[in-house]
Amino acid sequence: MGETCYLDVNADVGELRHAYGSNVHLMHDPLALTWLARLSHPSCVQPEVNRIISMLYRSLMREVINREFPRRVVRSETRMREYTEHGYYEGTVIDPSIEVTTVDIVRAGILPSMVCFEALTEILDPTRVRQDHILMSRLVNVDEQVTGAGIFGSKIAGPVAGRILLFPDPMGATGGSLVEAVQFYMNELDGPPKHIYALNLMVTPEFLRKVTSAFPGLVSVYAYRLDRGLSPADVLADMPGAQWDRERGLNDRQYIVPGAGGMGEIMNNALS
Repeated sequence: MGETCYLDVNADVGELRHAYGSNVHLMHDPLALTWLARLSHPSCVQPEVNRIISMLYRSLMREVINREFPRRVVRSETRMREYTEHGYYEGTVIDPSIEVTTVDIVRAGILPSMVCFEALTEILDPTRVRQDHILMSRLVNVDEQVTGAGIFGSKIAGPVAGRILLFPDPMGATGGSLVEAVQFYMNELDGPPKHIYALNLMVTPEFLRKVTSAFPGLVSVYAYRLDRGLSPADVLADMPGAQWDRERGLNDRQYIVPGAGGMGEIMNNALS
């Protein structure tokens, strides 16, 4: 028996119903799921891979901006002001003064972070939007099992305190890289950020548990698909998160199942 939570997807619902907590947002988006199915298929290769990823991150960034970013009320002149004194829009817009940093975790995060960076500079004050870079790698043992993540270099271009931090990374697998990166920002820099958002295309129950338990209330996860394909049949028939301790989305090498393969390799046409 396979997954059941995506057999009937209603876009009007907005989010998948789950028991992972209020900081986890699993989008109920049939179009995104369609593109993810295409992205995950063995026949999907470059340049289609990066085109789909770019499109999905544009859409996911829109969800986060609409749901989470501060707003303000403006009185903005329209072209009709030439003809009438009522030629103004009075209403809500995204507050352009918010300060945001998007973090590129090399290498699968390079493209997603740049897409988010460009989208943000189009609607916010561009001088308040920044992109940072972190060079990370999985640490594995002799059996090729992931034991953690290590930071081997970084380029942090300014202050962190009070800013929104975004971590766009296609595959939320073990959560080790994200936890290590967030701890770096919390411990090594100038102060706590306003809030942190992980933007993923696919996540596992293991990822959600590690991230939400490590930073309760500080990190919110936005993702398009939950992958828990190695869970028992009765768990797959239940609401996601209802039997969290029995859910499994990682194989013995810590790759996501059903997943999409190693996206770092696929996005860069690399062998390993």
